[in-house]
Amino acid sequence: MTAQVHDPIDAAVRREIEQRLDAVEATEGVRLLMAVESGSRAWGFPSPDSDYDVRFVYVRPRDWYLSLVPGRDVIEHSIVDEIDLNGWDVRKALGLLLKSNAVISEWMLSPIRYRADDPFVGRLAALADALLDPRALAHHYANLGRAASNRWLDRPGDVPVKKYFYALRPALAVRALRLAPTVRPPMNLQALIEATDLPASLSDRIAELVEAKSRTNEMSNGTRAPEIEQLIAEELARVSELPVTPMREDAAVRASELFVELVNQ
Repeated sequence: MTAQVHDPIDAAVRREIEQRLDAVEATEGVRLLMAVESGSRAWGFPSPDSDYDVRFVYVRPRDWYLSLVPGRDVIEHSIVDEIDLNGWDVRKALGLLLKSNAVISEWMLSPIRYRADDPFVGRLAALADALLDPRALAHHYANLGRAASNRWLDRPGDVPVKKYFYALRPALAVRALRLAPTVRPPMNLQALIEATDLPASLSDRIAELVEAKSRTNEMSNGTRAPEIEQLIAEELARVSELPVTPMREDAAVRASELFVELVNQ
């Protein structure tokens, strides 16, 4: 008997998201290549009032890309009923991938999918693996972690539980890259913990914070955790230990060929 996999997204919410994605395709005249969750629910530490951060990559008909004046390369919708729906044109996604952008990498690694991936996504992931620059990705995560922690990490006083995770996840991504510099780090916190060989005491303390956040609103304060704060500070300071992988000379050509093949389908 096949074991049933728990869907972290409420069935009614999933149906609503799927209907909105259908509407995007119909009204915008695009084809979705992937649609995923990219926020605290996919990161592994949601609160009861967390939004649904739906992100997608799409392709338009070939002639749209032939215009003299480039069209807008994002589709954005206002948050309605806690559903935040936004997407990138595939040309934008490929351009950012060439800059070692971690966001598109994370979307491809999201554990929550709202659509079955187009076969193109597998080829996009293979390109991301081939062009991986661990130092560039580590810089992205370190900047993210510092921006999330620079106002509280070295200061006394209560800290909202949410703020721990917005610094901890980037710190663990840096650690994952240090331990396996040829592998794009997981998006999900629990997967990051598994990939970073943390001491059991730290893993247990993080699990306690995840449980606390699951029972409180986004900005509820929690007890300070010095051992986690030390981990955050140490890992965010170790970016220079990551190797630099120069961009391959054929990177832009490979991305362009992939794009042309897709829009000519």
